[in-house]
Amino acid sequence: MTTSPSSPEPPPDGPARSVDVVLPCLDEAAALPWVLRRIPPGWRALVVDNGSTDGSDRVARELGATVVREARRGFGAACHAGLTAATAEIVCFCDCDASLDPSDLVPFVDEIRSGAADLVLGRRRPRGRGAWPAHARAGNAALSLLLRRRTGLRLRDLGPLPARRSGYPLEMVVRAADAGWRITEHDVPYAPRTGASKVTGTWRGTYQAVRDMSRVLQEPPAREGVTP
Repeated sequence: MTTSPSSPEPPPDGPARSVDVVLPCLDEAAALPWVLRRIPPGWRALVVDNGSTDGSDRVARELGATVVREARRGFGAACHAGLTAATAEIVCFCDCDASLDPSDLVPFVDEIRSGAADLVLGRRRPRGRGAWPAHARAGNAALSLLLRRRTGLRLRDLGPLPARRSGYPLEMVVRAADAGWRITEHDVPYAPRTGASKVTGTWRGTYQAVRDMSRVLQEPPAREGVTP
């Protein structure tokens, strides 16, 4: 996947962080304080501003996050820009809309460090009415079935449902499976997001996302030696 060049702010002097948390961000100023306060101590928050107009970048800086700019719109472009800017040995991805708590990533990181897994995924468990609408759950179930047929992985959740132009989570899992990575999945609480979904807020948006992301599953396995 190619992306437009990103412009990360220079990291502060000192030793490299052991964990970077990539937070794709588009107009999430209201949610950022809650999210950034829950980044575990010693970890670095990489907020990838994807063209926000609500001052998200300013809020992120004031709260101590490193801001990466990505002009190309799309969840996948933002994720990739954050991954490119990351320097830690372990990189996590987390939504920036307050639906997920970054502190829940701690046992995931521990599992990676112990050598028990190469990629750890969160399986959302809704908390509160409206946290995970029926149309989003249906789309996720359809993609999970397609993923199982393509890779043999029996995952129940593929994370947020972005379209192919922003389909980073699914492509990452597919490539990891093709490369023989050990992939595990664990429950995480999933709360109603702050603001409206920018991709799967409607049945139409979810249908478009499933249709576009299913193309990822029709691609041939990556050539030997290629990693996610």
